Amino acid sequence: MKLLRILAGLLVPPLGIFLTVGVGPTLFINILLTLLGWLPGSIHAVWVIVKHEERMDREGVY
Repeated sequence: MKLLRILAGLLVPPLGIFLTVGVGPTLFINILLTLLGWLPGSIHAVWVIVKHEERMDREGVY
């Protein structure tokens, strides 16, 4: 599932964010960054996805 979210974050950044954290401020920030350019949106999406995975592993949620 992590690989799918990272690929979605690279190809369609808001979709990757939505699949990871749902609707919230992070999604709206990513939409704004994606409107400014695909690259900033993709970088933000991959960063959020990786950090979310690290936090979940550290907290032992999975």
